Amino acid sequence: MKISGYQVGYLSTNCYLISNDKTKEALIVDPGGAGDALAEEILKQSLSLKAILLTHAHFDHIAGVAALLEKIPAPLYAGENEKRLCSMPEYNNSKDYGRPTTVKPDVWARDGEKFSLAGLDFTCIATPGHTEGSVCWYFPKETTGDQPVLFAGDTLFEESVGRTDMPTGSMSDLVHSVKDKLFALPDETLVLPGHGGSTTIGHEKQYNCFV
Repeated sequence: MKISGYQVGYLSTNCYLISNDKTKEALIVDPGGAGDALAEEILKQSLSLKAILLTHAHFDHIAGVAALLEKIPAPLYAGENEKRLCSMPEYNNSKDYGRPTTVKPDVWARDGEKFSLAGLDFTCIATPGHTEGSVCWYFPKETTGDQPVLFAGDTLFEESVGRTDMPTGSMSDLVHSVKDKLFALPDETLVLPGHGGSTTIGHEKQYNCFV
């Protein structure tokens, strides 16, 4: 399992390309505003895109979906409780930036639901707080071949957490999501967030003053 990270857009959103060298298949997490560039990279590497995984539907994480799907069709996955942000520009903040954007997921993932795509096994973890339908995507050690990996979106950052003052946000829900679900993962789990640098669950348990 290979992970390539890209920082895109004026909000410096992290998007991730996950590839399986054995099967030449790939997954995308949060294409941000880089749909065209990600499509070019996938084609350049001769990869077969099996899914786009959204951690949540704020505009800076979904802006590249349409451009990517136009060049490379693939199913779109989102948390089952994120329907309002996916369909309503006034909720996903795209209307505020003058670029109303919506997406139509093909799969509404449930909390704890397990998937096997691109030859990789992973789990959806519902983590409401930043938005009501935020999810994290967890790849265990058995899949990565090394340390477990958590694609955390804007739920958990390096020594910080996502803001909760936007539509459907809740600080109390976010704290419960981090403490009860994410901090239950192995300490060595690599956390790849939607903004900023990487961290680990163990580091956040010790140094994150927000939870």
